[in-house]
Amino acid sequence: MRAHGFRRAVRWLPLLACVVLVGCAGAPSGVEPIRDFELHRYLGVWYEIARLDHSFERGLSNVSAMYTIRKDGGVGVVNRGYDRKNGRWKQAEGKAYFVDEPTIGHLKVSFFGPFYGSYVVIDVDRDQYSYALVCGPSRSYLWILARDTSLDPAVMAELVAQAKDLGFDTDALIRVEHDQSDR
Repeated sequence: MRAHGFRRAVRWLPLLACVVLVGCAGAPSGVEPIRDFELHRYLGVWYEIARLDHSFERGLSNVSAMYTIRKDGGVGVVNRGYDRKNGRWKQAEGKAYFVDEPTIGHLKVSFFGPFYGSYVVIDVDRDQYSYALVCGPSRSYLWILARDTSLDPAVMAELVAQAKDLGFDTDALIRVEHDQSDR
């Protein structure tokens, strides 16, 4: 009887894995990705101005992301940050693909094989694509990005207020220092 139950449970594991992986590529409830997203304008280097703390960036300063077009039509992602404790640069390479249409700012990104997480562009400077507000699959992940290592305080305040209105813990935002050259 136990072996039969085990075999039945094993049959459901692939389905459960799919549900978990799809869930990680979703957006937090009440958070909508931007429409009329223009990937070609989003490509290039972005600097992390502020973020909510999480283990894979903990302790890093001077964080940047480079987005490029991949040969398969996806987006190449290279994240870099300076680890002050160890005195060295850390880098992670990944890939991203649109979840829906390429005009909707919702991508799934992977740095670890078949496992994808959500990358939701909540807001972007429509004129120059000079700043962006981005989240992950839950309200535990939030980034404020800019094309430069600093951001106008008024724009920063607007983005923080927008994130707060969406239910993010903006009091916990970490301001990212940019005092090392990585290029």
